[in-house]
Amino acid sequence: MLTDKLGGELRCQLLIWNFFLPATICIRMAKKITRIIAVSLVLAALLGGCASLHDKQGDWIFNPRDGTWGNTAEVAAGMQEAWVEFNSEVTGKPAKLHLLINPAEKASPVLLYLHGARWNVVGSAWRIERMRELGFTVVAVDYRGFGQSTAERPSEDKSYEDAQAAWKWIAKQYPLQERFIFGHSLGGAIAIELATRVSDERGTIVEGTFTSIPDVFNTMKYGWLPIGWLITQRFDSEKKVAKIGSPLLVVHGSEDRLISPELGKRLFEAAQAPKRFELVQGGSHHNTNGLGQAQYRAALQELFKL
Repeated sequence: MLTDKLGGELRCQLLIWNFFLPATICIRMAKKITRIIAVSLVLAALLGGCASLHDKQGDWIFNPRDGTWGNTAEVAAGMQEAWVEFNSEVTGKPAKLHLLINPAEKASPVLLYLHGARWNVVGSAWRIERMRELGFTVVAVDYRGFGQSTAERPSEDKSYEDAQAAWKWIAKQYPLQERFIFGHSLGGAIAIELATRVSDERGTIVEGTFTSIPDVFNTMKYGWLPIGWLITQRFDSEKKVAKIGSPLLVVHGSEDRLISPELGKRLFEAAQAPKRFELVQGGSHHNTNGLGQAQYRAALQELFKL
């Protein structure tokens, strides 16, 4: 009886094995084939429009939107406005940039605020106000394609040029005050590039930023698609950050679901001293500089002696 029972169980296991093993292999092969087909379709689509792919990436990465959110328009209404006009070497055309200025109550260091994707400077009003509360006179700039600045498709090269034009304007307007560079999210990559181009910054601060656009893509749902080599607007901060000649403060929220805190830590590790990394517990991509105000103050005092 025991032999019959064991023999029956063995035959049953063999039947199950013979049935499910080929099915499992087929499922795995089907997934692999599906991925290959998806990759092929993506590559075909991208290569088919290769001439406009680089320009189109500016739309995808910057994703400029009209309008604001919450009561940011009310907060921004109390700020001053200014304009920067220059001839663009990137486009060969005149360009005009809109600035929002949020002055501190007394003589203070000046902070160039570089915003991230999607929202313009008005949409960043609360974050601009928090940086003022930390003791800065804040000058925030809209890149071309955002807000009231020149209506052109934004791009990596244009945003670098826009940041540098705003920086030169600040140097003329505030020649006796210490000047800092600040960038949030995508603006962090622009801040790092600017810090490698200039030598008169007192320090650089980035929040919720990343190592490169391909690295950000790799953390997303379809990050397994091998299209990193097709990304031409790369914002490759990890390769640039060691060239910064001023102290660097890297801030990231532990609950940032848009830009992984790991990317912020990698960026920090690639930088040279003096530097400091602040992980704000519970901070998201949007509320870290509010939630981490005390950490900001301590870091600014220790790293920049403010």
